[in-house]
Amino acid sequence: MSERGAILFARYAYPPNELGYCGPADSAALLRPADPEGIERGARQFEGAWVYLEFLAETAGLDDPLDERVVEAYWIGNDLLDRADPEALLARMRDRFRGQLGGTWRDAPGRALAHHSFQVFDVYPWAELLRASGNLTALSVLDRCRIRTGVVQAVSGESATVESRPLIWTGTALTPGPPREETVRWSTGGRSLIAGPAPGDLVALHWDWVCDVLTETQAARVESTEARRLAVPACAAASG
Repeated sequence: MSERGAILFARYAYPPNELGYCGPADSAALLRPADPEGIERGARQFEGAWVYLEFLAETAGLDDPLDERVVEAYWIGNDLLDRADPEALLARMRDRFRGQLGGTWRDAPGRALAHHSFQVFDVYPWAELLRASGNLTALSVLDRCRIRTGVVQAVSGESATVESRPLIWTGTALTPGPPREETVRWSTGGRSLIAGPAPGDLVALHWDWVCDVLTETQAARVESTEARRLAVPACAAASG
């Protein structure tokens, strides 16, 4: 098991786990970088994410779903995504998520992607709910659950002020809105998986948490992957 990959997974998985949406009961276990084996045990309890990690690892000929390249592909995106066959991914998902209701993923031949954005916009039911009713709670969940980019404006203790672009609902589609400032955390109770961010840093955000400091290439991949997800006609119909 890759220790770096395990820690990278925890950086992105901790926020929804802390909120009780997915993963093990003890979310604090993901904030223990000295215990990568414990992180791995927790990662296997993320039923959604683990399917993609296993699939990406197998596609790449790797025996470790927490290989750093695999984890990066799922949360951020990299060339491993390009090797993965959408039809094979759907076959795996039909087997693993047989009883799951909602979402548009069953009707996604040719566009399934082993990336968190596909899980958010096609597998979860929130995009369908937003399309059907304009429900603002659904819009908020979609916005916070996706991985989004931002630029750190200021840091104060365990919090940071970050400028990011929230999703807005036009009545027919989801699209990034104008930049706004938001307050997020990068540490809690003195525990974090990254060094303190600094003003000017490009960062990845998940819910109200700074997951990582990104390179410009990584940030562009996050944004372009999401843009393609929202631009796909079937996905656009589901989310708007």
